[in-house]
Amino acid sequence: MKRYGYFLLFAVLFSHATAQTSYQVQQLKADVVYLASDYLEGRETGKQGEQLAAEYIAWRFTTLGLEPMGDAGTWFHEFTFSFKSNPHAATGEERTGKNVVAFLDKGAPTTVVIGAHYDHLGYGATGSLHAGEPAIHNGADDNASGIAAMLYLAEELAANPDAYAKNNYLFIAFSGEEMGLVGSKKWVATPTYDLSKINYMLNMDMVGRLNEEKVLAVNGVGTSPVLKAAVEAVSVGDIKAKTSESGIGPSDHTSFYLQNIPVLHFFTGQHNHYHKPGDDVETVNFPGLWNVSNFLLQLIKSLDDDGRLAFTATKDENEGRSAASFKVTLGVMPDYVYDGKGMRIDSAVEGRPGQIAGMKSGDVIIQLGDIPVEDIYDYMEGLSKFKKGETTTAVVQRGTEKLTLSVTF
Repeated sequence: MKRYGYFLLFAVLFSHATAQTSYQVQQLKADVVYLASDYLEGRETGKQGEQLAAEYIAWRFTTLGLEPMGDAGTWFHEFTFSFKSNPHAATGEERTGKNVVAFLDKGAPTTVVIGAHYDHLGYGATGSLHAGEPAIHNGADDNASGIAAMLYLAEELAANPDAYAKNNYLFIAFSGEEMGLVGSKKWVATPTYDLSKINYMLNMDMVGRLNEEKVLAVNGVGTSPVLKAAVEAVSVGDIKAKTSESGIGPSDHTSFYLQNIPVLHFFTGQHNHYHKPGDDVETVNFPGLWNVSNFLLQLIKSLDDDGRLAFTATKDENEGRSAASFKVTLGVMPDYVYDGKGMRIDSAVEGRPGQIAGMKSGDVIIQLGDIPVEDIYDYMEGLSKFKKGETTTAVVQRGTEKLTLSVTF
């Protein structure tokens, strides 16, 4: 009977844990479904859809028992900026955007910022890679997924008042990221919380497409001496962390790094729906998003006893390497979380030189012309050698095959 009792107890505990996991995944999905719905019309900064998204995030913060930490005791930090649909225009349209800011007070001397941007491209006014008629860009991965993960962390941290208690937590949903990190730049310039109390900043931008290899890019580990080892020690759901040192990158953590604050940026990789209308809810890997969220939660726990993290300035890892100095393109999207030799293709755009040459998703470019390709920077170096109309060869690894393709730019 005793053995049966133990089994019954295990069954009850397992059932509770399974039910809790199911609830958490469903809540992540509910947040993404609303934020990435057509009703919000792509959440373009300064438009009605952004306002609806901001109100939803503030409501979710309220349900979690957080304190408003925006302007004058509100949830919102408003900012004005000049919007230019054409970057060469002499003048722009004056717009107002808003960050949504909440605070979880643990009575600690230092505070961790947990952030994600919630704006997207609306109908594709700027930054869209969509070639057709204007269409709603719902941005399920970019970046409803990051907001959902942020809300998950807020719920877990608030639900455990005696845990994770060596820091307070400031949650910021940024707007204007797609227009040049406008919201985060404005917030650090006119903060609604004392910057000197911030310990470190975690930024989630596109964390909803964890791939089969379960690679999570974690950028900024060089911004404090403890971060690389801490990230590599986390073990959640077989996730493999691919780290890089630099605190500079095309997302909101950069604004905090430039204030001498240690930062980490989490990213599950680019894909062929990036900045297109196809970035919809059905493409999000919700169990993967749950695992990524728990990866951050475990990291936060591991850093809780480390006190105030020392800041380290990092060198831009692109410095001294080929940048956008090339005049041609293959029309392929790199797989940014690939950590093997070569440059793996996430997708090849129809009718562009790479696809015409026979390149496919999953191919790994290992040579372009006479340039061996060890990584994406070698790939860019190879592109810089050619002009429009020229023909060269590209060597790609496709499974166990090595193919030599003729490419005309």
